[in-house]
Amino acid sequence: MPRFFSEEIEGDRVFLRGEDARHIQKSLRMQLGDPLTVCDLGGTDLSCRIEEFSPDLVTAAILERRPSEAEPTVQVRLYQALPKGDKLDLIVQKAVELGVHEIIPVLTSRCISRPDGKSMEKKIQRLSRIALEAAKQCGRGIVPKVGALRSWEAALSEMGEAPLAILFYEEATAPLREMLQGAPEQVSILIGAEGGFSREEVEEAKAKGLLAASLGKRILRCETAPLAALSVLMYETGNL
Repeated sequence: MPRFFSEEIEGDRVFLRGEDARHIQKSLRMQLGDPLTVCDLGGTDLSCRIEEFSPDLVTAAILERRPSEAEPTVQVRLYQALPKGDKLDLIVQKAVELGVHEIIPVLTSRCISRPDGKSMEKKIQRLSRIALEAAKQCGRGIVPKVGALRSWEAALSEMGEAPLAILFYEEATAPLREMLQGAPEQVSILIGAEGGFSREEVEEAKAKGLLAASLGKRILRCETAPLAALSVLMYETGNL
């Protein structure tokens, strides 16, 4: 069944505008009375029936409200050191599919990519569209946010306030599963760029309370590591 997102809800009616409205009418060629699912961006799915069309607006009647079954029980914030090229596109798309709650790009000492403010703003807009399309495709109950680029210091400060914060480092030996006992509700994870983290950065992270975890004896690419970490995390918390 087609799935869309909208926060524009009034009583037992939901409204879909612009691109979504045109897609419903012109691409999907849906008709009055056809069913569709709309998510309210807050984790609730709305079973709906199309009630009215206009060129840039679709009005649907809400038949049933239910919690989205696709949302994991753990909220994971992925702090991802900025990689080269379009690697972050893939990371965002697959991280959303795997259940991430938010993706925050981070600038570390070994990041090769160092876009200016205007370029980064455009990049985040593109990444946000990728997150939206991925959320639609995989049936998410929210659209995970792609946050603004953080400095290393800002990222550590934020993560230091998290209930559980984990840095993945090739020289760490502790497995991730050991850190996930007790069914955590919120986890922040930090992944390096192509060159990983410097020893100084690892020590700074530990001083802020981050735990250093291993993803095995093989060194993973920066676009593979976050997806491996999310997969293990979701499995160990019963969300995969």
